[in-house]
Amino acid sequence: MSETLLAGKCLAVFDAYGTLFDVHSAVQRHEGAVGPEAVPLSETWRTKQLEYSWVYGLTGRYRSFWSLTEAALDFALARYPGVDRSLRGRLLDAYRDLDAYPEVPATLDALRARGLRTAILSNGDAAMLERAVASADLGRHLDATLSVDPAQTFKTSPAAYRIACDRFGIGPEAVLFCSSNRWDIAGAAAFGFATAWVNRRAAPDEYADLPPTIVIGSLDALLVPA
Repeated sequence: MSETLLAGKCLAVFDAYGTLFDVHSAVQRHEGAVGPEAVPLSETWRTKQLEYSWVYGLTGRYRSFWSLTEAALDFALARYPGVDRSLRGRLLDAYRDLDAYPEVPATLDALRARGLRTAILSNGDAAMLERAVASADLGRHLDATLSVDPAQTFKTSPAAYRIACDRFGIGPEAVLFCSSNRWDIAGAAAFGFATAWVNRRAAPDEYADLPPTIVIGSLDALLVPA
């Protein structure tokens, strides 16, 4: 773990979906029933979920992230009509209980052992996050689970990132923000956070004017000395 990266930091903040939780594990759990279109269905579901959050956030017509998750799945099922629509309920139930990436608990504990507090800051609404955290047994590894709900908008709005600062009574300079989503890293960098882009899928970089502080392949790389 880079001591330079953590210098002056007292809080490590994590995006939830895609960073701590594998968003594709819901479809993977029912891959046999979904059939050969499982991968594109899951990709479309995730893409539309995010697109809807940006559209509703920018237009000022906030909707809960769960309602957007449902709407995104409906679009994906319409896009791939060969998938049995009766799976909708099972897929949504699986999304409520997504798998955490295997390195997550130990990484959170290691950061706390080094004196940092740990928190989730997510577009997910409170009920979604509470169930996901409980299902993955992550509650004991976190100091707070924060939803953007109070801001009535989504990341990348500065109001969403400010929630973490307000909750802990600190400035942006005291926060390390970790996300697998490059757009989220751009928003967090613009807000003033130090950022760790968890580039799990080896995606090409973008937003050159809003670079991450570091790029890592998985969260446990935070524990490797620089």
